[in-house]
Amino acid sequence: MFDLITIGDATLDTFLIVDDATLQCDVRREHCQLCLDYAEKIPIKETAQSVGGNAANVAAGASRLGLAAAIVTQLGDDLNGYAIHDALQEAGVDTGLVSLQPRATTRYSIVLSYRGERTILAYHAARRYRLPALPAARWLYYTSLGESFERLQARLAAYLKRHRTLKLAVNPGSYQLKKGREEFAKILPLTDLLIVNKQEAERLAGEKRTMRALCAAVRRLGPKTVVVTDSVRGSFASQGDDLYFLPSYPVKVVSKTGAGDAYASGFLRAYMSGSSLPEAMQWGTANAGGVIQQWGAQTGLLTEKDVRRMIARHPKITPFLRHQCLSL
Repeated sequence: MFDLITIGDATLDTFLIVDDATLQCDVRREHCQLCLDYAEKIPIKETAQSVGGNAANVAAGASRLGLAAAIVTQLGDDLNGYAIHDALQEAGVDTGLVSLQPRATTRYSIVLSYRGERTILAYHAARRYRLPALPAARWLYYTSLGESFERLQARLAAYLKRHRTLKLAVNPGSYQLKKGREEFAKILPLTDLLIVNKQEAERLAGEKRTMRALCAAVRRLGPKTVVVTDSVRGSFASQGDDLYFLPSYPVKVVSKTGAGDAYASGFLRAYMSGSSLPEAMQWGTANAGGVIQQWGAQTGLLTEKDVRRMIARHPKITPFLRHQCLSL
């Protein structure tokens, strides 16, 4: 039996660290634009390449933390596809559910890193998603898919209804939220754990709200437990009416790519082992803290010993009950 099976697209990410750019923001700094000189050669300070995609990152993070993890994903029968396949195996992820599709291309991303923040240029290869026969598992992690995700999701929902003891964690992708929000929301009543960042939570809720109101709005959609990450500011977690907050650990930020996925794998590792919600938040925060100190979404993933050491180094930074969510 697997501890965790992730379901979602995998990509090959190329990181380009640029210095010769400008940042233009509105007065409140809520909307910013990365500006490059048109028709000019832009020097690259540094470059790196790694496997990415939410499903691949979470599977690799879970494996690093000692869980038996597998991934359901479709790759093209090209160099990028084989590179991802080999990298997943090296990370200890079972690839028996990976499909290499003939004459298809693999998803990839160009990640522009400037002042520690990233702007992503993503190539979404066309897919006809299918859900293969799944082996026994304790948890599924359903995440980013592109156009035509609806068919796979419907089969996933039917599978969950037939396997009542199976737990589901969910983290939506950008396409699912932008163009398939109503269809995607149908999976949330079957969701045990929803992990989103603040912007994703606002898209699900339909508007910007206070965190107190936001958690209530998202919980009305059906998930039993909701976790909302808020970049370097920290994370919130809601179970019942209580809302916990945990600040991020004070580490040097090199790149934020993969931080959310690292948080998810750390949180899941603790949560699946019976830890409390605040304890799971610490595991997620520690794992994200390791990743943001390195280039690439998987380079800085921590082991169990590393996570415990990171938490022990910051004994004064602990989760606390922020306030209660609005009544459901």
